[in-house]
Amino acid sequence: MKTEVVGYGGTRIGLRVEGAENTRPIVFVHGWAQSARAWAPQLADPSLSERFRLVAMDLRGHGDSEVPSAGYDDPRVWAEDLASVLDFAGDDAIVVGWSYGGMVIADYLRVHGSARLGGVVLVGAITEIGKNRPGGKVGPAMREAIPAVLSDDPAVAIPALVRFSERMTAAPVSGTLAQSLLGACLSTPPAVRSALFRRDVGSEDVLRDLDKPALIVHGLADAVIDPTSAEYAAGKIPGAVLRWLPEVGHLPFAEAADEFGDLLRGFADQ
Repeated sequence: MKTEVVGYGGTRIGLRVEGAENTRPIVFVHGWAQSARAWAPQLADPSLSERFRLVAMDLRGHGDSEVPSAGYDDPRVWAEDLASVLDFAGDDAIVVGWSYGGMVIADYLRVHGSARLGGVVLVGAITEIGKNRPGGKVGPAMREAIPAVLSDDPAVAIPALVRFSERMTAAPVSGTLAQSLLGACLSTPPAVRSALFRRDVGSEDVLRDLDKPALIVHGLADAVIDPTSAEYAAGKIPGAVLRWLPEVGHLPFAEAADEFGDLLRGFADQ
């Protein structure tokens, strides 16, 4: 099912929803220049949808969400957008953040704390952003893609986004999903792709204050987000569990969907 909620400043936030109401919610937050469609393997997994209410959001400026002209550099904007999704999903939600989605979760925790959450899962994620921020260290695929992938010149941006999409994975994924991920990159406006990088935010205090269970999943072959970003979050969050996936790149939930599903269900069952 597709629906929407109203986020910060009246911005429409698109949602994809699977599973029964009155079950524990799992809220999925995608990464830079992507959409809720990235979570297609989880939304289509009956072992998840029959036990949990799955809610995948489109970040502002992405997917089916509205594209405001400003606000992408403000932690409160991201926090309130996610708060609106949690209002829809329900309390005690497990929030799952992939890549830039980890940054959005950190923004939420910075503003609202963890009282409404049941747990946090970070997948190939960053938790801070800016020069020399260890929780936001990127890998060679991202370093080589910038600034071309931020360009508003299609002759520059399109080939760069194709190369970047090819380097996101180390293990094979569905051709349909791979093309969907590339399509999400291409459909995210250049101004939005660029705006998400114009931030400088540390999250050490936010991570240290997290008092809910946390699972960190990262592919050892991730060329987009450096694995040291996962080590940083695991070292700051009290009691965090870190799971490495060998020969997996930036998409553990697609490259190793069965293993990721097992990890997510096991975490939720705690």
